[in-house]
Amino acid sequence: MPGAEYTENCNYTMGLVVLALQNYKKKGCWHYMEAFVSTANNIIWSKALIYLCLGAGIYFSLRTRFLQIRHLKHMVTYLFGGGDSSSRVSSFQAFAMSVAGRVGTGNIAGVATAIAMGGPGALFWMWAIAFLGAGSSFIECALGQVYKEEINGEYRGGPAYYIEKGMGVKWYAVVFAVATVAGMGFFLPGVQTNSIGAAVNTAFGVSPAITGGVIVAMLAFVIFGGTKRIGQAAEVVVPFMAGAYILIALIILAFNITAVPSMIALVFKSAFGAEQAFAGILGMAITWGVKRGIYSNEAGQGTGPQASAAAEVSHPAMQGLVQAFAVYVDTLFVCSATGFMILATGQYNIYNTDGGFIVENLPGVDIGPAYTQLAIGTVFGKGLGAGFVSVALFFFVFTTLMAYYYIAETNVTYLFGRGKGGQQKDIKGLLTIAKLVFLGSSYYGAVKTAELAWGLGDIGVGLMAWVNVIAILILGNVGLKVLKDWEDQVKMGRDATSFVFDPEALGIKGADLWIEINKRRASKQKSAN
Repeated sequence: MPGAEYTENCNYTMGLVVLALQNYKKKGCWHYMEAFVSTANNIIWSKALIYLCLGAGIYFSLRTRFLQIRHLKHMVTYLFGGGDSSSRVSSFQAFAMSVAGRVGTGNIAGVATAIAMGGPGALFWMWAIAFLGAGSSFIECALGQVYKEEINGEYRGGPAYYIEKGMGVKWYAVVFAVATVAGMGFFLPGVQTNSIGAAVNTAFGVSPAITGGVIVAMLAFVIFGGTKRIGQAAEVVVPFMAGAYILIALIILAFNITAVPSMIALVFKSAFGAEQAFAGILGMAITWGVKRGIYSNEAGQGTGPQASAAAEVSHPAMQGLVQAFAVYVDTLFVCSATGFMILATGQYNIYNTDGGFIVENLPGVDIGPAYTQLAIGTVFGKGLGAGFVSVALFFFVFTTLMAYYYIAETNVTYLFGRGKGGQQKDIKGLLTIAKLVFLGSSYYGAVKTAELAWGLGDIGVGLMAWVNVIAILILGNVGLKVLKDWEDQVKMGRDATSFVFDPEALGIKGADLWIEINKRRASKQKSAN
């Protein structure tokens, strides 16, 4: 048995987690575990990560000559006509899967928090980071396409794949994959279902156990159908949920049309400290706007490339552009819808740095979905406001969970689906277990609150962001080559059906699947002639 000194120091050694659990009541080591997780999160999600993501966005925007403006037309064009496949994921389905992961509870509660802590100007800084983040998103999603693999008839790719094949650093890729599987496959699903279980219970009096059961049943139907069914579900549910939410926001604004000009002016004035009332929290506006923007649109965090890699397209740049537009959808459309509803109706509080209030329109109301519920309630009634937000959260959470599972499965496949020499392995049994664990975690989270799961999940996502942003900065020149090659072909008059991506001609190593794809296309064209 371990000695007393060994037991007393269990909080310092991760290898003693089991011992910590055994001594939970007697020694209180669970407290130390929570303290460790909290400290780790404070380090991982420090301002350094914000500056890193912001810096990467600025760097890639400059290096791509602001493709997010220059190629906006192509983003929309490829969104609906970028490529399709009867057996694989279409360009639009991959886009919808990516948006599904980006649009979640943060688009409602996160925006409210940013306004409460940073004032109306925080909304501007969310727009700014989305605009810059589109540059990072293009690079990471183009890389996902370049280094994708075909495994059991499906395209797989993402940071783990391009880190190993592009950088040649296997252990670094494994770190990303393990963090992703732990965070998105095990800890965060329950966090998402817990929030919707509580919201539905408050709005409709439905037990979280029932809500959790409904979500799990719907999820099981989708994820057991494979990647194609996930894509098909996403392309139906995502446009519906985003469209309905934005429509409600437009109705709210129409009823408050006289307040809109002053609201827009307030956002811009507050963003630069020109509005005297909020000048004292300018730093908070920037910090919270950038922080919530990064967390919401996920540009650079490594989630988008997984969905991007699944798409069937004729050139990697095409899906990179489509996924850059996904950042706009998340922040410029959905987050703005929340912010505008809250600000136009005046349903918000704004906190001062000393803990008091600069604006207190809602005495006793906590930060979070309540702001949006009350904003909608000014037009449709308080009951309908709470009900609509709960329904919106249900769909936001459901689609986020679909994306979480796909991302987790992609990294399970990376870790276990390939043998020596790149030989594919049959891991259907392992993936079935992964599905069951994911569904179990989702249901458990709906009925049980686990603060530690929040912290552990955030550690996983934070590690993903650190690993991925550093990787895309190192591999950025590959993404820039892809962009230039596509731009050259556009100038030649080629389109989505005639683009050719030849990695060997561009000096890109490790993109073996594209060499095989080119051979297939050549053979198909020869047969057609």
